[in-house]
Amino acid sequence: MNLELLNARKSADVSRWLAVHRAWALRDVFAHPAYVRLCAGEQDEPLAAYAETASGFILYPFVLRPVTAPHLVGSGPPICDIISPYGYGGAFHTGADEVEAKEFWSAFDGFCRLRNVVSEFTRLMLLEDRRLPYPGRTEQKLVNVVRDLQTPQDEIWREFDHKVRKNVNKASRLGVRIEIDETGARLDDFLRIYEGTMDRRQARTNYYFPRTFFETILHELAGHFAFFHALHEERVVSTELVLVSADTLYSYLGGTERSAFDLRPNDLLKFEVMRWGQEHGKARFVLGGGYAPDDGIFRYKRAFAPDGLIPYSVGTRVFDGPTFARLLDAHQAEGRRRLAGWHPDPGFFPGYRQELPPLPEPMAS
Repeated sequence: MNLELLNARKSADVSRWLAVHRAWALRDVFAHPAYVRLCAGEQDEPLAAYAETASGFILYPFVLRPVTAPHLVGSGPPICDIISPYGYGGAFHTGADEVEAKEFWSAFDGFCRLRNVVSEFTRLMLLEDRRLPYPGRTEQKLVNVVRDLQTPQDEIWREFDHKVRKNVNKASRLGVRIEIDETGARLDDFLRIYEGTMDRRQARTNYYFPRTFFETILHELAGHFAFFHALHEERVVSTELVLVSADTLYSYLGGTERSAFDLRPNDLLKFEVMRWGQEHGKARFVLGGGYAPDDGIFRYKRAFAPDGLIPYSVGTRVFDGPTFARLLDAHQAEGRRRLAGWHPDPGFFPGYRQELPPLPEPMAS
């Protein structure tokens, strides 16, 4: 099998990648070169492994990250690891059979050996028939909520939990209206509410995306996004950025002003996303899951599709066991140097990327 490696920072590769993406019936946003580049740091390589098959192709978007932390760098050649872009991924395919899948992963493993890749972490696409079977370890992490949009609208309404119907009606009665923004004209309002929501939830720093992140979406992913804003008395009080593929909508980022909670704007907003999706021929709306099993965020989303629950899994592989073990040991030693008794969370992969305790304060002279 002839494996091509496409780099989203090289114009010729981008042209090739975009041609494949545009000709693909699904046109999944998470496999778009601009999106993969968006999720890569300055020193990372936003890549895709591409191979043609008898029935179509296999396309695996990923980010190749150098391992450069001073306490992890050894005396040998530079090493890397792989992570999927934020969202859903894995190797997308169009009808590849078992033999072609084995050939693809064998060719990809050869690339990993050549680039000294020590490990791989992949957030797997929810719909199994759209991704190539993963050759490493898979583990279910959470459950995601998916609203089937091919169901008639009156049935969708009846399937909502009673509290959702009540809240949608309340928001409408109180004068909340939904504005659909496919250009990002209200980006400032979105950022105001999103960042305020992250502050309120005391979110991890990696959930605070810079303004340039969203500006890249506006400029390079036209047709693959839409903002939905809930307005009350002409002020945006709830907002959501939805990513758009050929047949799927993905709830991506958003939030609601605390002062507007009693208006129930987000329930109406979600309902309008579903109606817009049906009008545009989409098959499903992926609302996602929570931060932890059965937490409040998950229960809120489940109320919109009580029967639309799909397991969300991740895939992990270790390519170089001895180097992986050395990195874990070095990381734990550095963590204990900073805080006695520290060790990485065993559920975090790869453990040598676990956030370290802060450095101790210097002694006063």
